[in-house]
Amino acid sequence: MLIAGPDTRVVELRVHGVQGTTPQTLVDAVAAVDVAGDGLGRIVRPADRLRRPAPGPVLQTEGRPIPRVVEGYLWGGMTSGGVAKATWALLFPFSIANVAHWMLPPVPERNLPAHLLGIGLRSLLRVFALLLTALLVAQISVVSMDLLAAQCLRPGTACLTSIPADVRTFPWFRTFLGLLPIVVVISVMRRVSHVDWRIERKELAEAEDQEKQPASGLPGAHVATDPDTPALRSLHVVAALAVTSLIALGGPLKQLTASGQMGVAITIAWVVALVFVGLSVLGVLLLDDPTGGAPHRGGRWLRAALGRTPRRVLLALSVLLVLTTLALQEQLPLRVPGADVTVQVVALLMAFVLVLFGLLLVPAALLARKSWTSLPRELRPWAGGWFAAPVLAIGGLLGGGFGAGIALPVRKALGDQLQLPVGYSYITLLWGVAGALALLSMFAVASFTGAVRWRAFRKGKEWAREASLLHSGRMRDLRLATRAWWWARWERNHGHHMILIIASVLVVGAVLATLLRVQNVPLPGWTVPFSAFGVFVLGLLAVSLLRAVYLAARQPESGRRLGIIADIAQFWPREAHPIVPPCYALKVVPELVSRVQDHLRDPGTRVVLCGHSQGSLLVAVAAARLLEELPPHDRERIGLLTAGSQLQWAYPRAFPAVVPHASLARLAGGLDGRWRSLCRGTDPLGGAVMTWRRQVFDGMLLGVGYRPDGSEGALAPALRGPTGALVLGGDHWLPDPQRGPFPGRRWRSGVSAHSDYTSDPEWDRAVAIAAGLLDVDAPESPSLPFARRPETRSRDALGGS
Repeated sequence: MLIAGPDTRVVELRVHGVQGTTPQTLVDAVAAVDVAGDGLGRIVRPADRLRRPAPGPVLQTEGRPIPRVVEGYLWGGMTSGGVAKATWALLFPFSIANVAHWMLPPVPERNLPAHLLGIGLRSLLRVFALLLTALLVAQISVVSMDLLAAQCLRPGTACLTSIPADVRTFPWFRTFLGLLPIVVVISVMRRVSHVDWRIERKELAEAEDQEKQPASGLPGAHVATDPDTPALRSLHVVAALAVTSLIALGGPLKQLTASGQMGVAITIAWVVALVFVGLSVLGVLLLDDPTGGAPHRGGRWLRAALGRTPRRVLLALSVLLVLTTLALQEQLPLRVPGADVTVQVVALLMAFVLVLFGLLLVPAALLARKSWTSLPRELRPWAGGWFAAPVLAIGGLLGGGFGAGIALPVRKALGDQLQLPVGYSYITLLWGVAGALALLSMFAVASFTGAVRWRAFRKGKEWAREASLLHSGRMRDLRLATRAWWWARWERNHGHHMILIIASVLVVGAVLATLLRVQNVPLPGWTVPFSAFGVFVLGLLAVSLLRAVYLAARQPESGRRLGIIADIAQFWPREAHPIVPPCYALKVVPELVSRVQDHLRDPGTRVVLCGHSQGSLLVAVAAARLLEELPPHDRERIGLLTAGSQLQWAYPRAFPAVVPHASLARLAGGLDGRWRSLCRGTDPLGGAVMTWRRQVFDGMLLGVGYRPDGSEGALAPALRGPTGALVLGGDHWLPDPQRGPFPGRRWRSGVSAHSDYTSDPEWDRAVAIAAGLLDVDAPESPSLPFARRPETRSRDALGGS
C-alpha cells in the first residue's frame, strides 16, 4: 500500500445506473455544475453558492483527514430524453436479438468443433435478425398497403369518406400511399443505425479507429465496434426494400399476373427482388465469419465486394427497384395477397432458424461447460449456457406481436368491414394461448412461493442469518430486514426462471398456432375465447408501448423510466442486428479512462471509480482498460467501488463469454484488494460481488471469495466496521435499515433496498480502502455515536417490538 503524503488527495468518480439521475443526486449536493464533457457525457461536481466547483467532504482515515474531490459522470442523456430516443423502444425486438449474440457461451481455445459451432450460431443469429427486419416490413405492409391503400381507399367504400372518389381513382395514388409509410420507416431505421456517439477526445477516437481488440481476459475485453456493421446495415436496408417490392408484386411464392410487356416487366422486377433478398441472406451469413472476412485471409473479396462504393450502388439499385414497382402498379388490386404470404413465410423461416439455433446451441454449451464446472452452482451460467435461445425466441415473438398489435387497432379505427389477412387469426390465437398460460403460470408461481414462505415462517426457519448479525440488538429492524431479504433473494435466484417461463408459454402458443396454420385447419369453436383474449393482449401491448413512447417524449421523468429497457440493451455494441440504438459503453468507458488518466498526472492524486448498478459494469470495464494501459506505479493509485452490483448473480451468468467469472478474479487480483463492493441483502437487483458460499457459524460470517492476489479460497471471518457493516473479503454487507442515525451525517430511514448507497456511512470507509489509505484488517475502529439508543426488547419470534 502506498504511503499517503502531504499532497495526497482522493478523486471519487461516480457513475450512475439505469434510469439516469440528476447531477445533484449523483454528487450528493444541493447544486452541481459541469466541469467537462460534451453534453451527452457530462462530468459534474458539487457547486457553491456562486455555481463554482466546490471540493467534496474530507475523507477520514486512521491517520488524518484527506482532501476529496467528488465527480460524477452522467450518461443518461444517451438513452432517454426527446422524441427520437423515446421511439427507440419500438426497436426493442431488434435489441433483444442483438443482446442474444452476447449471451452465447464462450468458445474454448484450440477446439475446432466449438469454433465451427460459434461461427454457425453467430451466422444464424444474423439471419434471424435479418428476418426480423423483413417481418417488420411485411407487417407494416399489411397496415399501409392492404388495410389502408387497397381496402379502405378502394373506390366505392365507406371508409375515409373525406377523400373524394376522383382522388381514389387517380393513377398511382393508392400505390404511392401504400408504399410511402414503408419507405419512411426503412429510412428512419437506416438513420437510427447511422447514429453513433462521438468520443470527446481526439486521441481516444483515433485509438478506437484502430479496432484494437485486447486479449487480456479482463471484463468487457470484447466490447468493441464491429467493423462489419456498415456492410450489415446496408444488407438490412437492401433486404427491406426488396421485401417491399416483393410484397407489392405478389409475394415471395407467386408473382402478379399480367399480359404482354407488363407481365414481362413484373416478372423481371419480381426476380430481381428475390435476388436482392438472397444476396442479403448470403451476405449476413458470410460476414459473421471473423477469420474469413479478415484482410489477410480468403475473405478479402468479401470486404472488397461490400466496400463503400459497392454498398452505395446496391442501395441505389434497391431504391430503383421500389420506384419500378411503383410504376408497375398503376392501381392496386382489391387485396394485397403478398403481405399475408410474406408474413407467414418469414414467420416460418424464423421458426426454422430458431429451432436450428437452439439445437446447435446445445453442443456449443456442452463444449464450453469445462470453463465453469469447477464453479459452485450459484455462479454457473443460466440454463447451462443455453440462455440465448429463449431470449431470441422472446425477441422474435415480440416482433410479431408488436406488428399484429398495431394492425388490430388500425382496423378498428378504419372500420370493422376491413379484413385482416387469414394468418392474423392464428397470431391472435398464439397470444391468447400464451396469455392464458402466462396467467396460470403466474398464479402457480405465486401460490407456490406464498406457501413456501408461509411454511418457513410458521416453522421459524431463519432465511437470512446474516441479517441477525447485522441487526443484532435492533429487533424492529431485524423484522423488516428479514422479510426484505427473503423477497430480494427470491428475485435474484428466480428472475431468470421467469424469463424461461415467458419464453416457454410463448413458444407453446406459437407451436399450436403454427400447426393449425400449416395444416390449414379452420379454427375450432373452443379457440374463440383464446383468440378474443389474444386480441386484448396484443392491443394492450401496442397501446402500452405507444403510450410509453408518447409520455417519454412529453415528460422527461417518464423517458427515464422507459430508459430502463434501453439502458440494459444499449450497453452492447451492434453485432447481430445493426438497426439498434448505439452502444453507450463505447463512449462512456473511453471517456472514463481518459478522465482518470488526467487526474493521475498529479502524482499525489488517487482515483476511485464508483459505480452503482449498471454503472458498476461500466466502471469495472473502465478499470480493466486502465490496468492494461497504465504503468505499474500508476495502477497502485486507482481503486474500484461497486454498489448494488449485478457483477456476480447476473452478468457472468447471462454473458459468460464477455464477463466470465475468471475475468472478475483477474480484475480483483490486478487491483490488489482495492476493489470494494457495497451490498445489501434487501437489494433485489444488486448483490455480493467478491464472495459466495456464505454461511453463519458460531456467530461469524464465513465464505469463499477473491483474495487480494486474485486467487480464490476460504476467507477470514467477516469483520464488523464502526457503523455496523460486516466486511467479508471485498464485500461490505450494509445493515438495512441503517444503524443510527449518526450525528453530522445524512440519514435515510426504512429499507433502502437498491437505492441511495451513498447515504450509508460505510461508503466513506470503502472509498478510503479502495484508495489504499486504509487497511481492511486494521484494528476495529470505535463505533460512531448514535443519535438514538437501539431498542432490544421484543414481543415475537422475529423480535418485532
